[in-house]
Amino acid sequence: MDIRPILSTLRRHKTAAALIVIEIALSCAIICNAVFLISERVQRIDMPSGVADNAIVDIHIAGIGEDQNANALTREDLAALRGIPGVVSASVANQVPFNNSSWNSSLGTKPDDRGVDGPNATMYMGSETLRDTLGVRLIAGRDLDPGEYVDFDPGVGFGNLSLHSIVITQSLAKKLFPDGDALGKNIYFGDNKPITIVGIVDTLVRPAFFGESAGYGYSMILPIRVPYTAGGHYLLRTTPGQRDRVIADAVKALERNNPNRIILDKKTLQSMRDEFFRQDQSMVCLLAAVCIALLVVTALGIVGLASFWVQQRTRQIGVRRALGATRGQILRYFQTENFLLATLGIVIGMLMAYGINQLLMGKYELPRLPAIYLPVGAVTLWLLGQIAVFGPARRAAAVPPAVATRTV
Repeated sequence: MDIRPILSTLRRHKTAAALIVIEIALSCAIICNAVFLISERVQRIDMPSGVADNAIVDIHIAGIGEDQNANALTREDLAALRGIPGVVSASVANQVPFNNSSWNSSLGTKPDDRGVDGPNATMYMGSETLRDTLGVRLIAGRDLDPGEYVDFDPGVGFGNLSLHSIVITQSLAKKLFPDGDALGKNIYFGDNKPITIVGIVDTLVRPAFFGESAGYGYSMILPIRVPYTAGGHYLLRTTPGQRDRVIADAVKALERNNPNRIILDKKTLQSMRDEFFRQDQSMVCLLAAVCIALLVVTALGIVGLASFWVQQRTRQIGVRRALGATRGQILRYFQTENFLLATLGIVIGMLMAYGINQLLMGKYELPRLPAIYLPVGAVTLWLLGQIAVFGPARRAAAVPPAVATRTV
């Protein structure tokens, strides 16, 4: 069917055609960016933590006043916790993943270059069983030896500590030494004394992060033995199905050891993860609802306009049928017309999508919209347009020539 009659008809209905083009353009621009933001949030929610999320519980505890025997009491606590049935491993820790607070330090591969080109990494400290309790997988080198651990005094800080060995994550190792193997190399932080990397673990997520671009996996495990007063987290890795019972038994054991302490919180690490990503999950649902609403509104607009045009052009359709046009040709006429409008709207929408993405990049530091989202959005709207116009076009093709050409 000649394209010129379609263009001629659209020129006579400029306002209605322009409304459909604008509607499709806005839908294309918004949906492309919304789907991109959804994928970013989903990747963030699903990012690997490197720890046994489903098997770990956290008992957050705090002392009342100053405890002069914090180190000794911590050892007693750990011994009691390890004796609870269902506990595979137990450790004290200064911080835990998905906790929105973090102990961090800038690193460097040379003295005095911290904070210049070196990354910022989180410092996990605890007891000798911390890595095993977290379930973090060692992929190179060795674990920290018990003889390498030093005691930490929160009242003194890091000034009197002398560290020689450290375990870091694979992503941090690649950041520090992108051109070679990090194992056995020295890094510097704190008092600028060299610390040797003796082991590399697969992944260990930071307690607080703002996406992969912020180095969510930049973590290190230090051979520093902390008392419960430094952070106050007791981590327990349990056997399957025992977490709730272990939490109750752990609280009772800690209260028996010293009742003059406060249990600040008691949660599973999985629940902490779910709470940490709750805003992201809400954003995914909101953006998905916006996309669905836009698609529905666009489809209804196409159906409404196509139905209106069919009604307005009943006589024209009848004439074409009388001159020999088949039902299939009438159907293709309306589908081609919709395809042309959708194509113009999609082209404008792609330019708008790029502009919106540039605005988001400047104001919210979002990454650039990948080009793949534009053709995906285009195909979606093309298909939507063809499906939406099919019903009205089919009704137009079914109009008998005698009825269509009857004088009203």
